[in-house]
Amino acid sequence: MSKAIGMAEFKTVSAGITAADAMVKTADVEIIEAETVCPGKYIVILTGELSAVNASVETAKTLHATHLIDSFVLGNPAEEIFPAIYGASHVEVVNSLGIIETYDAAAIIVAADEAAKTADVSLIEIRLARGMCGKSYLLLTGEVAAVEAAIKRAQKSVEPRGMFLDSSVIARPDQKLISQIL
Repeated sequence: MSKAIGMAEFKTVSAGITAADAMVKTADVEIIEAETVCPGKYIVILTGELSAVNASVETAKTLHATHLIDSFVLGNPAEEIFPAIYGASHVEVVNSLGIIETYDAAAIIVAADEAAKTADVSLIEIRLARGMCGKSYLLLTGEVAAVEAAIKRAQKSVEPRGMFLDSSVIARPDQKLISQIL
């Protein structure tokens, strides 16, 4: 058994809250976040043992399929994901800046996990659909080649789901921009 993270994203608040209740009743999982995000969607992020998280997410997918936007289960997620979700990552130097944007919240966490596991990069922030009409983005940093590789792999991980929106890499971003991001 290993630590896992899972998420279900719903079209409505009512389906989301009902699903969150069913998810925690299904298996021994902890809720990391359960909240309304733009534009009135509801996300539930869970952690626990892989089998428990998988069972909980499957319950949500089965019981609320008509309201489900997207979901995932990641076994052994990159540890950097957790502080990045809360905007609490500690990054001092930004050599280059990678940005990837998705149409939903679930896809960006999957993209962040892929990026962190692909190259020597640091996750700065994962913004989950707050104030963005449901879109989400990831900011990361590292050497230019590492950031390019991480963004390319993250993009490939979400493209088949139809959730990729845009990405870019900025070599040597200006300090005035960095001071706003950090």
